Amino acid sequence: MRLRLPRWAAVTAALAVLAGAGTWTAVASDDPPPVHRADRALSVDGVRLDTSYFTGDGDGRRPAVLLGHGFGGSKDDVRAQAEQLARDGYAVLTWSARGFGASTGEIGLNDPDREVRDVRKLIDWLATRPEVLLDEPGDPRVGVTGASYGGAISLLAAGHDARVDAIAPQITYWNLADALFPEGVFKKLWAGIFFSAGEQPGTGNADGCGRFTPEVCALYQRVAVSGKPDAAARALLEARSPSAVGSAIKVPALLVQGQSDSLFTLAQSDAMARTLTANGAPVAVDWIAGGHDGGDRETERVERRIGAWFDRWLKRDTSVDTGPAFRVSRTGGVDSTDGRATLRAATADRYPGLTAGTTTVPLAGPPQTFANPAGAAPPAVSAVPGLGGGLSGLSSLGVGLSLDFPGQYARFDAKPQTAAVRITGTPTVRVKVTSTAGDGAAVLFAKVYDVGPDGRQQVLPAQLVAPFRVDDARAGRDLTLTLPAIDHEVEAGHRLRLVVAATDLGYASPTVPAGYTVAVEGPLTVPTAPGLATQAAGLPWWVWGLPLLGLAAAAALLLTARRRTAAAAPDPELVAVPLQITGLSKKYKGGDRYSVRDLSFRVEQGQVLGLLGPNGAGKTTTLRMLMGLIAPDEGEIRVFGQAIRPGAPVLSRVGAFVEGAGFLPHLSGRENLDLYWKATGRPAEDAHVEEALRIANLGGALERAVRTYSQGMRQRLALAQAMLGLPDLLILDEPTNGLDPPQIREMREVMIRYAAGGRTVIVSSHLLAEVEQSCTHLVVMDRGQLVQAGPVAEITGSGDTLLVTLAGEIDDALVEKTAALPGVGSAARVDGGLLVRLDGADATALIGELVRLDVPLTGVGPHRRLEDAFLTLIGGGSA
Repeated sequence: MRLRLPRWAAVTAALAVLAGAGTWTAVASDDPPPVHRADRALSVDGVRLDTSYFTGDGDGRRPAVLLGHGFGGSKDDVRAQAEQLARDGYAVLTWSARGFGASTGEIGLNDPDREVRDVRKLIDWLATRPEVLLDEPGDPRVGVTGASYGGAISLLAAGHDARVDAIAPQITYWNLADALFPEGVFKKLWAGIFFSAGEQPGTGNADGCGRFTPEVCALYQRVAVSGKPDAAARALLEARSPSAVGSAIKVPALLVQGQSDSLFTLAQSDAMARTLTANGAPVAVDWIAGGHDGGDRETERVERRIGAWFDRWLKRDTSVDTGPAFRVSRTGGVDSTDGRATLRAATADRYPGLTAGTTTVPLAGPPQTFANPAGAAPPAVSAVPGLGGGLSGLSSLGVGLSLDFPGQYARFDAKPQTAAVRITGTPTVRVKVTSTAGDGAAVLFAKVYDVGPDGRQQVLPAQLVAPFRVDDARAGRDLTLTLPAIDHEVEAGHRLRLVVAATDLGYASPTVPAGYTVAVEGPLTVPTAPGLATQAAGLPWWVWGLPLLGLAAAAALLLTARRRTAAAAPDPELVAVPLQITGLSKKYKGGDRYSVRDLSFRVEQGQVLGLLGPNGAGKTTTLRMLMGLIAPDEGEIRVFGQAIRPGAPVLSRVGAFVEGAGFLPHLSGRENLDLYWKATGRPAEDAHVEEALRIANLGGALERAVRTYSQGMRQRLALAQAMLGLPDLLILDEPTNGLDPPQIREMREVMIRYAAGGRTVIVSSHLLAEVEQSCTHLVVMDRGQLVQAGPVAEITGSGDTLLVTLAGEIDDALVEKTAALPGVGSAARVDGGLLVRLDGADATALIGELVRLDVPLTGVGPHRRLEDAFLTLIGGGSA
């Protein structure tokens, strides 16, 4: 609905209204009370800011919240949170920062004279609103929150404007120079992503800087070319960082920082916490599981906590529990219902910092010499933004991807741990570095691995590495290395391994070859934060107060766990059958509706099976259960006679291509495949790389960098990756997405060649004509249930589906009447007539009924196209 908005009051001469009277829009919601939104274009010093103002029903004044967005985003990204805060009794103002969304202006990286000034003017405007609570004239009761770029503006607003009353910055920076130039080393990969997010071709500067201000543009181009930050670059970024006004930030602050974050690390929030606490401000620190590198951002929990924080400090409700002074999310396993990592909370009544409760771990190994290669390539791999979908967050489960090239690093091992140790904070170690470079300088990268009992399987916690620059080290330099801040448990029997490498993919290294020698001069010192108490995540408070209920819940969980983990005995009659699904059902999480219900079908060796169905049919859920990512509620899946469950050994015989694959663009196709196979921990001879490549037919392109590949070549490389080890069952989910017709034909030939060797392929696709040409058998699903299964020829030529040709068009009502005829399963309009699936009736009876309904038919006969059969089977839905 639309309501008239009263004329806005004038704020200041510098704050003008651009977009006329504006509109109030009631936001649709199932949760009362309703929320109203007013979209406005405001002018600040000639820059047009696109804003939205949210309020709930109710009289009287209320506190306000300014809600910022992340870099490269817009106000639309935070709309849902704004609506919830408005329902909770706040007046909420969101805006697109300069250079983003529909706002004009140049991006100044939170320049005090630009973006920070904008926020101060927005606070001026809030002070004029009749809904907003004022502490005194011109001073609204206001909190500021946001993530990343928006998190920094909340800190800066509090430092520059005394009217800000509380803040809740998330996954952001304290000192942007330290974040992008840690220890004087250029974080080139993240910086490139960061700056490219502000480039909008056709709208910005002719020199390729998009909407960035000239000084920011020049800074990035200068550092990106030289590979080394200069004093002017540091000075500019520091002046636009919250640390520049840190002494003025004295308001209550909830600091939310990500553990899976190589862009803005935990050290950034530690600096915030130390400074704000010294200022006398109430501070709480919350380390979430995710971050800029992906993983679980815990959005719902974090937004609830921010709401409670504002309730306490803006509404002044002293009865509100704002949570512990320190909280860290820890991975506690994998939820078999959805394949996601489960989280537990560890808390303390004070923030311990990054060096609490240290213990020492001796390291062994002589001084070691290694090389910085010419061009600093190939580089070692640690965190790779955009690769792995948050894989760093699963390092505590023994999952990770990292790579150090022989001859480019030194390694020092500790003895296996006799008992588990939890590292919470920043490990440190004393080393001596000697360089043969002409100027004696060295850029090195230190990391601590968790190495398994076999000595080979190693995990890099959170995929984090610490860069450091050493100047004038020709005669040797002693220094203390501060490793990345982590929260990670090293199990008994595992050992810690210090690696110091010459290169890293994410950073700029000297391109001139040099030799480095590193020696350890003391033990590894690790913080353990002994004051933390680990709790179970997600349990209501009353469970602990009701022992009997808790006991019953524990017993139920134990029984469930036994049912899930107990391996059913192999079925000897199915050892040669690639797949048999029996009575498979899966409900949507937390509901009674089924995503898959009572599904049964069987796949034989040598078949190429097409899994078809409209959106929401349950195809993806079925494939996830088949790959062991989630567990069914009922029924079973057997692959070669073995029951499937998460982690089942028989899954080693299954290869999967799901939603593409992430490749390192600077490496060749072959190097990417070798890296992937190494990460699996399986012997190199089991990869069968040459056979997989022969089937994928990549030819000489295999030796080229992946960045030169076409989309079709990337898809075939991803398929080759899925075929490594020559799995007996290959699962492909939409393998032809983004391919042109010739590339689709090539992909079809790859699938056919693979199955020709006696293996089995299951392909889920919405390209029906392609499925008809490449698949031998089909399974058609609709609304979670099996509609039909069998050979392609049998389904396309099914005698129970007829094509009724017509003399003219018929309306929807006549189609519906046809579908409702006795003995008719469905009817759907197609080019050339009407497809009718019989369910008990015969063709003669159908003709009689159509004549009775005055359908202008000219003929009735069997159909032959898969598209027609599919539309008939699922009643006209879309694939």
